[in-house]
Amino acid sequence: MALLSPLPRNNNLKKHTIMTIGDKIPEVLGRDQDGREIKASDYRGRKIVLYSYPKANTSGCTAEACSLQSHKAELAAAGYEIIGVSKDRQALQKKFADTQGVQFPLIADTETTLLQELGCWGEKVACGRKTIGILRTTYLVNEEGVIEKIFTPKEIKTKIHAEQILDYINK
Repeated sequence: MALLSPLPRNNNLKKHTIMTIGDKIPEVLGRDQDGREIKASDYRGRKIVLYSYPKANTSGCTAEACSLQSHKAELAAAGYEIIGVSKDRQALQKKFADTQGVQFPLIADTETTLLQELGCWGEKVACGRKTIGILRTTYLVNEEGVIEKIFTPKEIKTKIHAEQILDYINK
């Protein structure tokens, strides 16, 4: 794991690590939209598409979730389960899942614990302004909970993200 240098105190970021290919994902992932605790060990023997998204019910995040939901059967045929994570509250995650027909766990990481552990919470530029927030990132995780591929924010095309994942898996 690569270490990030600590950022100034006023931006609420702790010194944390960035998960890289070959790292194991954390055991406790968090609670989903239905209040269920999601653990990595619940998925042992199955692969995971673990993706972070900035905000439920926004255009890009909705497009990404719908892309993944539309291709859920194809991903499952390749052995993958889908888990989403954002800083949104559980109630908003539930509303988002219900409204969009999302049938996979959406973790409500309101304290950004998992997001920081994964390394997808940090400084970004939005509309020409530096902010702190979620860096849209996708991790492909193998059956043992080890990261095998990371799609970075610049690589992800929200409307066709599931196709990007399937292209990578099938190459």
